[in-house]
Amino acid sequence: MAFLTTLCWLTYSLQPVRAQRHDFDFYDGKVSIDVSPSFNIPFDDSLTGARVQEFYQAADQTEYRNLVNSLLDYKDKQHLNDWVYYQLVRRTAQQIAPKAENYARYTLYKWFLMCKSGYDARLAVGNNQIIFFIQNNEDISDIPFFEIDGKKYTCLNFHDYGKLFQRADAYIPIKIKVPEATNDFSYKITKLPDFVPANYIEKQLAFNDGHKAYHFNIKLNNDISDLFKNYPGVDFETYFNIPLSKETYQSLIPALKENLKGKNEKKGVDYLMRFTRYAFLYENDENNFGTEKRLSPEQTLLNKSSDCDDRVALFFYLVKEIYNLPMITLLYPTHITMAVQFERPIGDAILYNGKYYSICEPTPQAQSLALGQLSEELKKQSYQIVYHYEPR
Repeated sequence: MAFLTTLCWLTYSLQPVRAQRHDFDFYDGKVSIDVSPSFNIPFDDSLTGARVQEFYQAADQTEYRNLVNSLLDYKDKQHLNDWVYYQLVRRTAQQIAPKAENYARYTLYKWFLMCKSGYDARLAVGNNQIIFFIQNNEDISDIPFFEIDGKKYTCLNFHDYGKLFQRADAYIPIKIKVPEATNDFSYKITKLPDFVPANYIEKQLAFNDGHKAYHFNIKLNNDISDLFKNYPGVDFETYFNIPLSKETYQSLIPALKENLKGKNEKKGVDYLMRFTRYAFLYENDENNFGTEKRLSPEQTLLNKSSDCDDRVALFFYLVKEIYNLPMITLLYPTHITMAVQFERPIGDAILYNGKYYSICEPTPQAQSLALGQLSEELKKQSYQIVYHYEPR
């Protein structure tokens, strides 16, 4: 009898321990991940380099590969850009190690999963904080970074600390060599994820062009705000080329094209300029958000008010999508505007690389500016051309 009991116990103990299944929503998709019990690693919040090293060594010995492969498979199938993939990793880490329970452990899982996904991510500790950096070669303007061996690493969790973040050599990088972590990270977004159709709302927009009033019912989704909540200030090329989601695109672009029928190119661009100028209230970012914040075209459509950066980005998107004309972006000390290349220039055109571009002001000014007109105030100011778009 004792032999049978021992045999039964051995048989039970040799059964593989099942992975824990986590199901969660990711925009319009359902994600299911299986997490091996061995990957459940405790961390007691002792933020030292040695403790972080121990966490990595323990995690590296676990059955994590199936989890990472499933995340990468989802990334490939859904064509996720790096920023959107990072949101998937964040939500995965939240399932394993909830942020509110142990922030350091949550951050360690994000870092580990990004490293094992192939990204060159780094950690630093100091001031009882854990700082998460990732290699990025782009021009990012409003988040901290440091350099190692000539490579730039931008901070992915700066927003979590806010004013508590110490910028002056307060953090000591932790040297952990992860063989898979070789790729840099990009903030470029060329495709938005599909959002839940049921979460779209209809927003009414209207403006007058001449003596005619135009009305639009545009489908918008608040999930776009969540996606860009901590998105940094990227370079203008990256910023201007953020697209619309499918539902928003289908509710706006065909309606604009219908209204543009019968208009020549210049009148069509003038129409888009006035739509961007007058369909939204103006408010500067300081009053609107308390800080500088660039809105994507879809966020500009969603928000009640916006400033010149936001309108220039939306105007650029509309002109590119409907007419695909060459454009330049003019940055003044306190303003930004756009100029478009037509077959024949209009007004006081800007000469750039041997070609003339006509001013198209998408932001309300003291005067009602026509195509090719620049405000009197800006005529006295210097500018720099920060982006040039040439159709391919």
